[in-house]
Amino acid sequence: MLEQYLIIHKSILPDYYEKVVEARHLIESGQVREVSQAVRRVGISRSTYYKYKDHILETSEMATGRKAVLSMLLRHEPGVLSAVLFRISEKGGSVLTITQSPPIRGRASVTVTLDVSEMFLSTQELLEALNAVSGVDSTRLVAVE
Repeated sequence: MLEQYLIIHKSILPDYYEKVVEARHLIESGQVREVSQAVRRVGISRSTYYKYKDHILETSEMATGRKAVLSMLLRHEPGVLSAVLFRISEKGGSVLTITQSPPIRGRASVTVTLDVSEMFLSTQELLEALNAVSGVDSTRLVAVE
């Protein structure tokens, strides 16, 4: 996927690219409520904003990642996986995929891929929160993208 991106110094780009980022920051921070207010403030059109808003990323956005893969060992007891999924949702994560092996000796291996872009805590804090769930024997971060 990274082969679809280029890193370009913003000094050679048209100024409206940076203004799209500014408008997005205004909206995400709550300084303005509507796209029309944000684009008016930064001096671009709504169509420019909508055309580029999902295609311009700051390097800080790429570094934090949007997906995380977790590996867990869960006890084979009713409600354990449900409690884990609830905790992920409670912390702002969104489950993309779940893979679970059949339980062996009362334990099941579960791999979960999450969208962590809306989480309000670090992945380490999420791991600690999941390890605190009754029935979770271990949790580890496999990868972040």
